[in-house]
Amino acid sequence: MAGFAKKLKVTFNDIEIGFDYEPEAGLADNGDLEHDLQALFQELGIAAKSAGTALAIFIDELQYVEEDQLAALITALHRTEQQQLPVVLVGAGLPQLRMFLGNAKSYAERLFDFPEIGPLRDNDARLAIEKPINDENEEIADEALKRILQVTKGYPYFLQAWGSKTWLAAGESPIDVDDVDRASAVAVATLDESFFLVRFDRCTPKEKKYLRAMAELGAGPHRSGDIATCFQEEVTSLGPTRSSLIKKGMVWSPSHGDTAFTVPMFDEFMKRIMPGNAWK
Repeated sequence: MAGFAKKLKVTFNDIEIGFDYEPEAGLADNGDLEHDLQALFQELGIAAKSAGTALAIFIDELQYVEEDQLAALITALHRTEQQQLPVVLVGAGLPQLRMFLGNAKSYAERLFDFPEIGPLRDNDARLAIEKPINDENEEIADEALKRILQVTKGYPYFLQAWGSKTWLAAGESPIDVDDVDRASAVAVATLDESFFLVRFDRCTPKEKKYLRAMAELGAGPHRSGDIATCFQEEVTSLGPTRSSLIKKGMVWSPSHGDTAFTVPMFDEFMKRIMPGNAWK
């Protein structure tokens, strides 16, 4: 590890983090990421195995890793798999991650499992809202709970946002539909200013228009031809724009020729931030 990271120096205020160990010459230090990472993972796997433990690597937002780095990571994990070493990667990312891994290394789809984590089931979503309220010896009316599930579509982050804003909006127990409706205005404004706007600001003017055209058609998924018609351009001319939006994690392709937003309610946000027909 010292050889691999000998140039690593991380400084925070007056604290510097580095490696003081003398590296073993010629091991994971030749400057080629793919070969160095294989050597590093192999040595780490051997050390973990001899200690009767395992090495688990957790990476969030894995879809943003550059393709050459992703390829090196896959190759290193493949080597440890071949040698049956206790090294595992737990990665999280948007739906297009499977495609990115396959593009980086063709055998990636055989190397990994891809469990899909989508909206919570109704029972789990109800529990996420109802249990914290009950734990405080308060109650929420069934109609109010149904309204939250309806507007959030079971998306965990939105459940958290609506649950928090509804709790603050409620004056007494049980929490009712009026409380949820008041909270919804605040929750939507909060999401617009942070969750959605952060994603929107990543986009070029043409990409924003593409997203607005998708929003005009509804939640999706939508055929590329339908989006192009709404955009008033040829499908072929919009190919690079669509590809760029997929790389940025704004949209994904659930099936060939289809395009969908990666998060729910983004179509509603696009209509709020680019209202009317001025975007055309």
